[in-house]
Amino acid sequence: MGEVWRGTWVVAYREILRFAGDRSRAFSSLLMPLLFLVVFGAGFNKVMGPLARGVDYIRFMYPGILAMTVLTGSLFAGISVVWDREFGFLKEILVAPLGRTGIVLGKAIGGTVVVLLQALVMLVLAPILGVALSPGLVLTLVPVVVLLSLGLSGLGILIASFMQSQQGFQMLVQILIFPLIFLAGVFFPVNDVPGWMEVISKVNPLTYGVDAIRQIFLGGNTGLGVTVLGHVMSLGEEVLMIGLLGAVLLGGAVLSFNRQE
Repeated sequence: MGEVWRGTWVVAYREILRFAGDRSRAFSSLLMPLLFLVVFGAGFNKVMGPLARGVDYIRFMYPGILAMTVLTGSLFAGISVVWDREFGFLKEILVAPLGRTGIVLGKAIGGTVVVLLQALVMLVLAPILGVALSPGLVLTLVPVVVLLSLGLSGLGILIASFMQSQQGFQMLVQILIFPLIFLAGVFFPVNDVPGWMEVISKVNPLTYGVDAIRQIFLGGNTGLGVTVLGHVMSLGEEVLMIGLLGAVLLGGAVLSFNRQE
């Protein structure tokens, strides 16, 4: 157990230091969500009109863009695994007395801390866009962002455990990001899509993250929530779903790392 916690702390601290020293990564990770927010928000706000009472398109989309920030930052936490493999550092970590479970948890926690900082930067924009914030809202939001980021970081690390080059990893992640985003209800309610698309949306872990964050911002009585088997998911149920899916993804990443030679 001591090896696991020591490995977790060492790797997480290294990931945070790496991000702090890479300003271009910090800027680029926020660029795409901000671009979507500006282009889609300005372009479709008047066209879409209110989606529910008191909910215009910008207020609907902002929680989804925040979840998209969590997704992109978390998935790219796995790129450090590929970077370490290319430069031979991963082999040194794997043979060190740190515990492979601790390595995975450390990279996931390090990535989650980075994502949380990015999410806090996005929150600064909320009042400018007309999205109300309160201390209670932020305190409720932070645990959901952390839980979602841990699970998605596990997915990024799981993918990275099979990749041999940064270019291959980035290409695969870029291919995954857009379907995950568009099928998660970031830009439109997932209950109003064709049946086959709705089924795919319900197995997308980001769907529950988007709706959980949206419920925190808008409340649960907007009629926009995710419906599963005729039941509208509550915030607590969605947080539980995020936790279960996150545990599966992190567990898969740990199993994959334990099989690394």
